[in-house]
Amino acid sequence: MEGLPMPDAAHTRTVDLLLTALAPMIWGTTYVVTTQMLPGGYPVTLALLRALPAGMLLLLVVRQLPRGIWWGRIFLLGALNFTLFWICLFIAAYRLPGGVAATVGAVQPLLVLGLARVLLGTELRGLAVVAALLGLAGVALLILGPQATLEPLGLLAGLGGALSMAMGSVLTRKWQPPVSLLTFTAWQLTAGGLLLLPLALWLEPPLPPLNGVNLLGLIWLGLVGAALTYFLWFRGLRRVGPNAASALGFLSPVTAVVAGWALLGQSLSPLQLGGLALVALSLWLGPRAMRQA
Repeated sequence: MEGLPMPDAAHTRTVDLLLTALAPMIWGTTYVVTTQMLPGGYPVTLALLRALPAGMLLLLVVRQLPRGIWWGRIFLLGALNFTLFWICLFIAAYRLPGGVAATVGAVQPLLVLGLARVLLGTELRGLAVVAALLGLAGVALLILGPQATLEPLGLLAGLGGALSMAMGSVLTRKWQPPVSLLTFTAWQLTAGGLLLLPLALWLEPPLPPLNGVNLLGLIWLGLVGAALTYFLWFRGLRRVGPNAASALGFLSPVTAVVAGWALLGQSLSPLQLGGLALVALSLWLGPRAMRQA
């Protein structure tokens, strides 16, 4: 339209980064919502209820199914981004203290840098590696307690979850189907939920009757914490690339700690404040490394 200034590239990229950052920030509320609003002891069932209804709802909106080679690709992406990732996440959470599990998961940006170099040919820049290491150190200071214990299976699950999400993020960027981003999100959520369905039926008993608070928690995790956030996440992977998007993943544990402080009355130690500062520095350096590239 005449007379209206067109946004420059820097402004557009800033908007893309901010919208992408909303996804890990909302994911950071998962701990508070799960512990305060949902019944305990049903991790796979809750993951299923988080993914499948949201995916089916989006499918009703887009009314389009994959074709040909995309069936296999979508189920692989659904397994990496949802099924395997969430199962590994829950195993790590049960077998490791929360701080250890989150710190192990924070290696994901480093894994993305390596996978993007191999699969996408993205240049590996030293500043991006430094930013990822600073973020990892910041997360460790933020949530790794002095009594943390290391359990081999839990560590393998934590690393497996980080690798699964990293591989899913890179392949999501590599494979771009000729459909809208909303359709792409609907396909992956539905595929991940369908793969979780037999596991939930096999591994866990039926859910108890749900009250209003439980339903609100599921609506938040499904519609906002899955449908909206993964749409924003996949949009970010497409627009700013997996390296820049994964660097924003450090916002998830930061949000979890801040939410615990604000809503549950948890205190913040000087070490945790130092961890927040390191994560902030990492988030400041990460986009600059991508702009240099």
